[in-house]
Amino acid sequence: MNNMLVVQDLKKEFDQGGHKVAAVNGINLAVRQGEFASIIGRSGSGKSTLLSLLGALDSPTSGSIVIDGQDITRLHGPALSRYRRSTIGFVFQNYNLVPNLTALENVLLPMEFARLPKKQQVARAASLLEGVGITGDAQKRKPGKMSGGEQQRVSIARALANHPKLILADEPTGNLDSENGRRVFEILHNLTRSGKATVVVVTHDLEIAGRTSRVFQLMDGKLTT
Repeated sequence: MNNMLVVQDLKKEFDQGGHKVAAVNGINLAVRQGEFASIIGRSGSGKSTLLSLLGALDSPTSGSIVIDGQDITRLHGPALSRYRRSTIGFVFQNYNLVPNLTALENVLLPMEFARLPKKQQVARAASLLEGVGITGDAQKRKPGKMSGGEQQRVSIARALANHPKLILADEPTGNLDSENGRRVFEILHNLTRSGKATVVVVTHDLEIAGRTSRVFQLMDGKLTT
């Protein structure tokens, strides 16, 4: 099976009081296509920084990040934005839904630049929401009228809008109760079981990490396992 994600000698340094601090310090890892991997570690270990680099939300100081054969560290400006939009789906801990848009409109948002007729975009958005259990009139509700579990499921549907090959999830169950946390986990897990995507999740929940196919542990910006 091919590798979907290959990271080599990845480093991200920040200037802190005139000193260079490496939040990510020489990381090497590979995740196979269709794999469900987790990244664990204490607060401040570099998990969120690493995920931001993998999602092209931040640029590394050095090293390479190859996603489906493309080194994203060599892409810049509009080319990087297009690649990120078409290849990577991001699920945020705090959902990051647009508050004045309905669930359906939030899922439609990433498809703004997709080469699909509007009618097909709406049909796909509705289908994605149904796939995560948001059906009927619930699709017309705005985030303020939805529970945390519902909002997170909408954010997963939004992440899937453009058929991403890689889904990155930052503490996707962190703000949810145990029942909704399990439901969100199962939705992500089913994506890898069906072969539709590769998933990398940052989590502090060791129970969830233990149910993924691969676990990477970070400490002080370095992999320990």
